Amino acid sequence: MMVLRILGGILLAVVVAVTAAAAWFFRPWSDYSPAEIQRLSDPARYTDTFQTMDSIFPYRTIEATEPDSLEGASQPLDVTYEWGGETRTLEQYLDESRSLALVVLRDGELVHERYMNGANAGTRLTSWSVAKSFVATMIAMALEEGRIGSLDQLAQEFAPQYAGSPMGETSLRHLLMMSAGVDFNEDYSGPDSDIRPLFFNTFILGRSVDEQIAGIERNREPGQDLHYTSPNTHVLGAVLRGIYGENLAAITQQEIWTPLHMSSDAYWSQNIEGDRAEAIGYCCLNATARDYARFGQFYLQDGIWDGERLLPEGWVEMATTPNAPFQEPNETIPLRGYGLHWWMPENYDGEYFAAGVYGQYIWVDERRGVVIARFAGDPDWGARTGETLTALRAIAETVSPLAERGDE
Repeated sequence: MMVLRILGGILLAVVVAVTAAAAWFFRPWSDYSPAEIQRLSDPARYTDTFQTMDSIFPYRTIEATEPDSLEGASQPLDVTYEWGGETRTLEQYLDESRSLALVVLRDGELVHERYMNGANAGTRLTSWSVAKSFVATMIAMALEEGRIGSLDQLAQEFAPQYAGSPMGETSLRHLLMMSAGVDFNEDYSGPDSDIRPLFFNTFILGRSVDEQIAGIERNREPGQDLHYTSPNTHVLGAVLRGIYGENLAAITQQEIWTPLHMSSDAYWSQNIEGDRAEAIGYCCLNATARDYARFGQFYLQDGIWDGERLLPEGWVEMATTPNAPFQEPNETIPLRGYGLHWWMPENYDGEYFAAGVYGQYIWVDERRGVVIARFAGDPDWGARTGETLTALRAIAETVSPLAERGDE
């Protein structure tokens, strides 16, 4: 009889533990749960989940308070390019790379637009690291407004939660250059990855992103090399929060969405619901492809919109070209170089781009006057990088007025 009671107690404890674990995993009392977040780990669902991040993570809305539409109209686009010893078509590339949206502007007007895999003109597509270029832009805006005196100021001067930490003792310039000298592994698939635990602790456990990143150690002096790490950008987001006294979504609405007359509402994913929530500064802006393209057009116009300069003079050139020899395209990160939260391709000629994991791009070609917003859910995005840059350049060459004049 005693044995049966012991076994019964053990069984009850197991049932309680399993029930509690299931409740925690599915969280029926909340719209968000680890069960929903797990959808992101399935490559077969990328094209779906990247359109519906509002059903996976909590978020704050970025309102389009003064919306304006793009001028122009979509026209057929016949693009071919050479890759892998064969002539490839744009249609082949878009299909194989599981693309969601392609918006092309020429001289600020819409010349081509198409949507795939269930997306449409109103779909809010997740940015992944394309958001980094937005955060850097708002740092530049704060500089233009006099809220920041110099990029050589330390992050902890504006974000006191990082005071005394290696990240807090890094200058804004080195954070923007991705040269903070910190010990952090950004490899999404490697066994020693630091980004995956950061993601898990943030979204599954709801831990403070600021507190986690404040604990990152330095293993070399800043300004020595290009070491791309997402925490750099989150700290810059914390700097913005300290400067403006607002959450990141509200700052984005004030500094970018309203003055650029973005056409649709957007949203920024955050770690938890409620007032203590932190937007994920290194990723997770969600907006329409048209508004991503408008952001690229803002850079093409040297940070001027409606005749008003919103970025410091010289910022666009500084942000979109290497600031040190180690940022030039090299064997460390082949096919591309880096500036201040913007990339540029090999043999760049007024070309640069914002990029996000799994195939998110805003491509700007200043010489040709072309902006391309291309978003996807591509599990093979890394191996496809070379072809992607070739395809984007081919699009710009095809729609360019230079091509029409025969000046290519």
